[in-house]
Amino acid sequence: GGKDAINTTIINFNNEKMQISWASREFFHNENVSFFYTFGEGKHKVWKPCTTYLLDKDYNSGCLFKTEGPTLAISIRNSNGSEELFSKTLKADFYIKPRPPENVTFFWEEDTVTVSCNRPKRNAHCLKLELQYKSKFDKEWQSRTTKCCSIKEQGFDPRKCYSFRIRLRRLVPYCNVVNYTSDWEAETSWMNGMLLDSCDGDVTPQSETVIVLSCSLAVLLMMLILPILLCKWQRVQMSLLPAIPDPKYPFADLFNDHNGNLQEWLDKNDHVVLQTKLEYEEPESITEAESQQEDGRKSEKPGPLEKISSFPEAADNNEGKAAEIACLIPASNTTAPFASFHILMNDDTYVML
Repeated sequence: GGKDAINTTIINFNNEKMQISWASREFFHNENVSFFYTFGEGKHKVWKPCTTYLLDKDYNSGCLFKTEGPTLAISIRNSNGSEELFSKTLKADFYIKPRPPENVTFFWEEDTVTVSCNRPKRNAHCLKLELQYKSKFDKEWQSRTTKCCSIKEQGFDPRKCYSFRIRLRRLVPYCNVVNYTSDWEAETSWMNGMLLDSCDGDVTPQSETVIVLSCSLAVLLMMLILPILLCKWQRVQMSLLPAIPDPKYPFADLFNDHNGNLQEWLDKNDHVVLQTKLEYEEPESITEAESQQEDGRKSEKPGPLEKISSFPEAADNNEGKAAEIACLIPASNTTAPFASFHILMNDDTYVML
């Protein structure tokens, strides 16, 4: 449409520098334009050409110049300046973007913090101070705004670490037509009135002590419970799965020296068999023999004494010895009764049922 149809972005940086920008590729296709400006009012204006252009793909898209007064007139022309393409007159004071707060201080008193900064020399009544803070447990920033240039907030937990940031905001529409704010002042981290580098590695002393004590208690409990569990498990294992004795240990020489040949083992260890037989004779027979011996002593009869003394004589006699072995070792292919079973013995096998 007309000369006022071009959208422009106007920023007055703290009333010190002006920045005017436009969308060059949208409004001026493949054409480079020139920019002129002037401060003051009246018919006889002195236009100044832009000395510092902002570029967008080698095309002029803005101009940066010094602020020289409250009223500004701008003109965008063709490349040689002979034809005006856009013009506008505006109040430079309505486009002020304040600078970040200076000399920020934090004052802590129990759960209350007071944040303040230097008061600007000009137009301080047009500014508000915005404070934002959050702990490491908060996802969103908490925001508070008050008039320049001090703010007081309470309810802070001394056991938590908080991050703070502040900035100045220009009042709209009383002082600005655009809601401009300053950049954020450098973010700081505080905990119980002490300045920290950051809240990333924040671990409170109380929680650290609880963790150490909990781990120590868990280790002690494990050291006490583990031996009890091992003893219980051994008992349960022995009751459920009793150990089965290995026959090769009582008869180690039978398996190691004679390769399991019972006949050969008996021939070589006949004295052991005989001694075992004597040692394991039924207690009733021994008791009966002792009783007869005692009766014989009382009656002074030699009969029972001769019968009792026949045991060592039989042990010394070779014929009695052979007879004992013959009783213990059945002949080949003979049947030996045992309880309700009949056992067949031969040369090649130990037992046949």
